[in-house]
Amino acid sequence: MKLSDKIRYLREVEGSLRGLGRAMTQQELLRAIADEMDQPLSQSYLSQIESGARPHLTNTTRLLLAKFFKVHPGYLVDDPEGYHAELLSDLGLEDKLDLWLIGGAERFRRDPELRRALLAVAKHTDSRCCLLLLESILETPQLAERLLEVLRPGAGTLCPPPHPHLVAKPSASLSTPAKKAAKTPEKISRASQGAKR
Repeated sequence: MKLSDKIRYLREVEGSLRGLGRAMTQQELLRAIADEMDQPLSQSYLSQIESGARPHLTNTTRLLLAKFFKVHPGYLVDDPEGYHAELLSDLGLEDKLDLWLIGGAERFRRDPELRRALLAVAKHTDSRCCLLLLESILETPQLAERLLEVLRPGAGTLCPPPHPHLVAKPSASLSTPAKKAAKTPEKISRASQGAKR
């Protein structure tokens, strides 16, 4: 992925996390950076980055954008040829986890709720702790269902299958060979009792 694509993608993620339901515009991004980071960035510079006219960021801009988007500064470069996301050995566990979650959110774009949930975990200051908390919730009997009732009233079951037709239906009755097989142990038992008499 090119740096220009990453910046556009991060604008989309940020817009989703801020409840816009769309990517932040360049102007919205620049205003947010100026307001929240107290460090302005010019429209022309951002446009050059996103168009690919400027393929590299200055170190100052890279650190500013990384801090704003809450990503590792090393993410804000072009991926080398043959790059694989799992080969991020120089990043810490938290950074790897966040990038993995962001990548997962990108793969599940067609499921907006799941995508939003993955991005929310990735943007949290301690995403590892969020996942460990989720594990604890799921391992506590009925806690997930009770929390769902409180946090999302009327949502129904916790995780209804997205495609009901993919779930195997139990057969209503056994086939004739299966019925015979089911009765076989009983017949054997009766036969052995008759032989004993």
